[in-house]
Amino acid sequence: MPEERILSAQPVEDDLQADLSLRPKLLREYIGQQKVKANLSISIEAARKRSESIDHVLLFGPPGLGKTTLANIIANEMNSSMRATSGPALEKTGDLVAIVTNLELGDTLFIDEIHRLPAPVEEVLYSAMEDFSVDVVIGQGPAARTLKVELPRFTLIGATTRAGLLTAPLRARFGIVHRLDFYDVDSLTVIVRRSAEILGIPITKEGSVEIARRSRGTPRIANRLLRRVRDYAEVKHEGSVDVGIAREALHMLEVDDYGLDEIDRKLLTTIIERFGGGPVGVGALASSIAEDRGTIEDLYEPYLIQIGFLQRTPRGRVASKLAYDHLGYAAGATRTQRDLFS
Repeated sequence: MPEERILSAQPVEDDLQADLSLRPKLLREYIGQQKVKANLSISIEAARKRSESIDHVLLFGPPGLGKTTLANIIANEMNSSMRATSGPALEKTGDLVAIVTNLELGDTLFIDEIHRLPAPVEEVLYSAMEDFSVDVVIGQGPAARTLKVELPRFTLIGATTRAGLLTAPLRARFGIVHRLDFYDVDSLTVIVRRSAEILGIPITKEGSVEIARRSRGTPRIANRLLRRVRDYAEVKHEGSVDVGIAREALHMLEVDDYGLDEIDRKLLTTIIERFGGGPVGVGALASSIAEDRGTIEDLYEPYLIQIGFLQRTPRGRVASKLAYDHLGYAAGATRTQRDLFS
């Protein structure tokens, strides 16, 4: 399962408590995403000067980049209470109405995976966002009547990994929209060193860099790898982490120099060996590696495309020369059918 991968950007069970202790609380503590930080800083400061709630915010980008963390930071910076839920959890319109009618003036409502809201719930959300009111149906049958309930002004923060699935009316109601991009190695190195300090892990700068550059541009993965390297260092060494120990631990975890694991290499090898390097449709690729199509599109492809190992074309996915070189294939070379089944 993808959520069990050491390199999965989706949170796993042991991430939950660790993430809470490692998350920055204020914007000045947040590392990376400089453009997003600069724009949010202006929006927050302007709202403070007007003594108003900040406009509704939409954050989108691959998982593990800090959307939930930013939502908490915005609430903290605005000195507001935050209620958190997710799109799949809001199954009925009554679920949303129950939450928004209990909000207080200036509160923040965070909806993760907002692209998965059911259509009826989304319709109710429109009026809550725009008019700060919801219609509540009282009674049943011919005696039913509609009561309009006014809501206090609040801020909705929506997060999604698939902005393309948001409906146009919902997206148009967000006044502030930001995309989070993969982190560079320098920013991830700072994150690893900060997390190591909080967790009390002695680590050298070179060791931090080694973990950062194999973290797929994702802070959540960087923090997870740091904890696994710490475990290795405590069992096999004296507990401190240097570049050599980091490499040993990551080698044992089968995380290579580019941050690829066995599943990434299997995906690329399948394209090269079975489909001549591509192009291959994502459906055929998913069947070949016994993986879900959505998982490939959401979890595997973004990073492989980002580092130039995979290209997405109108005809399908194509493995690049970088992928051939990294996996030890001559450019354009594939195994014969006899080799595959021998």
